[in-house]
Amino acid sequence: MEIIIQPDAESASRAAARVVARLLREKPDAVLGLATGSTPLRLYQELIRLHREEGLDFSRVTTFNLDEYVGLGPDHPQSYHHFMWSNLFDHLNVNPAQIHIPDGLAADIQAACAAYEDKIVAAGGMDVQVLGIGSDGHIGFNEPTSSLASRTRIKTLTPQTVADNARFFEGDEAKVPHHCITMGIGTIMAARCVIMLAFGSGKADAVAASVEGPVAAMMPASVLQHHPVAKFFLDEAAATKLTHAPYYRWVYDHKPGWQHDV
Repeated sequence: MEIIIQPDAESASRAAARVVARLLREKPDAVLGLATGSTPLRLYQELIRLHREEGLDFSRVTTFNLDEYVGLGPDHPQSYHHFMWSNLFDHLNVNPAQIHIPDGLAADIQAACAAYEDKIVAAGGMDVQVLGIGSDGHIGFNEPTSSLASRTRIKTLTPQTVADNARFFEGDEAKVPHHCITMGIGTIMAARCVIMLAFGSGKADAVAASVEGPVAAMMPASVLQHHPVAKFFLDEAAATKLTHAPYYRWVYDHKPGWQHDV
């Protein structure tokens, strides 16, 4: 686990984007696992800039999204289909046939989840998975108590997550779907690299518990302590509860040049 603390969310997102860009330059047909929500927006904006200004090529990339609300179709303004096209895919040369997002309107959700897992395997597995972290430590929509070996499935959202996401539904919790399809923790852990983004003081407790606390299903993101290549990109506010923050800064500042993603 590598903890990368930057002055603000913008610089942390740019640093994370360099990891993705280096992957695509080395492996143009990479498989990307992508997240939604406000946290990865700056990362996506930087990837769009790199595509437009530096020619970063997405034409051979395959993508898989973490999750989708059950009951929302692709055209719903708060669906994750709509989010991804509006904020990323419409601005890149990605092949639409290579974009995969869970189907929130699937008639047979269990079969759709199994098929999604099969598609990830058929694509060769994810080279990198982008994540955010919930205030309760959830990743994807894997809420506290989720199995650390879980695979893509339907989940019921906690009241905290519903409340946190109400801001996307005009502040009305009653409009927030209570169920979702999400990649499981085991699915996420199978990615060859994980990029965790966490910004703001509201994420500080979850970050500290995940990085420096025990590994436990009650704090799903803590399982990343067992991932061989997990990179946490934090702003100063999200790092305030880390006991060993000075050490993480020292390690990052003193890495060999060949280890830096440029």
